[in-house]
Amino acid sequence: MSTPPPLTDRTALTLHRARATKNEARFLHDEAIAQVQERLEEVNRAFTTPAIVTGHPEIWANVVQNARIVPDLETLALEYQAQDLVIHAMALHWSDDPVGQLVQARRALRPDGLFLAVFPGGQTLHELRAALAQAESALRGGLSPRVAPMGEIRDLGGLLQRAGFALPVADSTPLTVTYTSALHLMRDLRAMGETNALTRRDRRFAPRALFARTAAGYEQHFTIEPGRVRATFDLVFLTGWAPADSQPKPLRPGSAKARLADALGVPEMTAKDPATPGHD
Repeated sequence: MSTPPPLTDRTALTLHRARATKNEARFLHDEAIAQVQERLEEVNRAFTTPAIVTGHPEIWANVVQNARIVPDLETLALEYQAQDLVIHAMALHWSDDPVGQLVQARRALRPDGLFLAVFPGGQTLHELRAALAQAESALRGGLSPRVAPMGEIRDLGGLLQRAGFALPVADSTPLTVTYTSALHLMRDLRAMGETNALTRRDRRFAPRALFARTAAGYEQHFTIEPGRVRATFDLVFLTGWAPADSQPKPLRPGSAKARLADALGVPEMTAKDPATPGHD
């Protein structure tokens, strides 16, 4: 059985990110950073050995004091139980093995250490995907991968459990951004380092007509006011804790010390024995 090719062309992704550092469109990272810091404040715990996994070290280097910056390679440079906080920052959507990334992060955490990931997912760029697909189908009679697949939150939450985290939580924050045109959106994606790095991408030079047709279709379907089109970004957050004996655990079945009927203030109903007279 042949091994399928990896999702991401890491060489292309590295080149895109290096180019982005010269002209960074940071609004998505800025929003992610603000929410990560807010969530850490709500935890109300001092972290002494944090690590941040990211492909954007120049942006995330000072988000958490004294944090180690770890490249988002498939094998993470993290030691066993060496951290009390691991943040996976704006990189999980490019991983060929996201569960493997989470497992490595969990192993790097001390008991009761916190894991927090943030990355684009859900409905991110669904408008651009639709406009590109429509334009390419009309011009070439088929489709090629042009936007990385985005995981749905109902599936992404399950990754935390598969990776062995306790108290897993998955949620998302939708953001709507407006642009003059789809071409301006694509220019921003280039400045973010988020252009097409899929292994299966079409390597042929894209005709100018493709992007012109994409922009026209985008304007037709996704204009929200004269001269402005919308773009959706969903920031997905995954939160989990390394298992520890001190964490709350569900009660064993039958171990409750109070009856539900008492709590609700209603009579307790019992099933009738089939042999009891009057049973229907």
